[in-house]
Amino acid sequence: MAGFGFSIVATDVKARAGTIRTPRGEIRTPAFMPVGTAATVKAMLPESVRATGADILLGNTYHLMLRPGAERIDRLGGLHRFMNWDRPILTDSGGFQVMSLSGLRKLTERGVTFRSHIDGSRHELTPERSMEIQRLLGSDIAMCFDECPALPADRDRIAASMALSMRWAARSRDAFGDRPGHALFGIQQGGLDRDLRAQSAEALTAIGFDGYAVGGLAVGEGQQAMFDVLDFAPSMLPADRPRYLMGVGKPDDIVGAVARGIDMMDCVLPSRSGRTGQAFTPRGVVNIKNARHADDPRPLDETCDCPACQSYSRAYLHHVFRAQEMISGMLLTWHNLRYYQRLMEGMRTAIAAGTFAGWQDDFHATRALGDIEPL
Repeated sequence: MAGFGFSIVATDVKARAGTIRTPRGEIRTPAFMPVGTAATVKAMLPESVRATGADILLGNTYHLMLRPGAERIDRLGGLHRFMNWDRPILTDSGGFQVMSLSGLRKLTERGVTFRSHIDGSRHELTPERSMEIQRLLGSDIAMCFDECPALPADRDRIAASMALSMRWAARSRDAFGDRPGHALFGIQQGGLDRDLRAQSAEALTAIGFDGYAVGGLAVGEGQQAMFDVLDFAPSMLPADRPRYLMGVGKPDDIVGAVARGIDMMDCVLPSRSGRTGQAFTPRGVVNIKNARHADDPRPLDETCDCPACQSYSRAYLHHVFRAQEMISGMLLTWHNLRYYQRLMEGMRTAIAAGTFAGWQDDFHATRALGDIEPL
């Protein structure tokens, strides 16, 4: 398609480093996408998010359709202008959020009717409506509308859900139409079952998408079960298209996913953790609320170049968190997003150099050390 492309510049066993090209700029892969649920990455300015190294953000179809509304965003010039982010944006389809509203929804072949978690108003989301909303938002990468059962679930339930998602994928492709410069990704389903995953991949490839996501993971199955699926699922998808693992995850989840051939990931974890006083470092997670930091003049991470580490002490970060000052969430979110982007940079460099296995060993060994000793 005109204006959208993907090239792999290096591989190391299954790990891939490459570039996704869009009219709004290039995305270096492996890529981590910060989540801007309601047209904002919480506690961050868009230019600050860019400064962490992010090439692309994720926007949320479900939340934006409810508030402020896709038609309103379109009238105001689209999501990029609305939120002051001129780089690529990927929008999810709304399917995952609707899944999490299982008590408020009704599922049929046509789509899903549900009640808003905000005001109880009734809405319908179909493959066609999801494509329309994502077009109104103006996202660079849209996701097809799917249905994703929470795990664990029995095989018949997962098989029926996967088959429905494949029918919805075909409808999404038809409704998306021909939009040069914009991409549509299909979503593989099938739970933890190899045969169902293969059927899903075959159906999606026959329809034809600009990229492919591995969906239906990180929904309660546990890390080992997720890795077991990632040992075979990505290789079922076309090798010349980006592979996106949705909703992942913790740092060791991300490293394990890249090792198994994943190119893109997203997760609310770095920003949500920042607001709750948790900071990611190469030596693991630091809980800044703990009393051990109250008199500590050292930075969170002496190797980090973010403002929280360059200009503030653990003692200050501990104080502003305990005092419930807004700057706490701002600084810790910036730090966490920068940590995630440094993680991606490290993997891209190691894949290009052919040293990814050693990089992985160092990553895990450093994390196992735990936080620096208290003073």
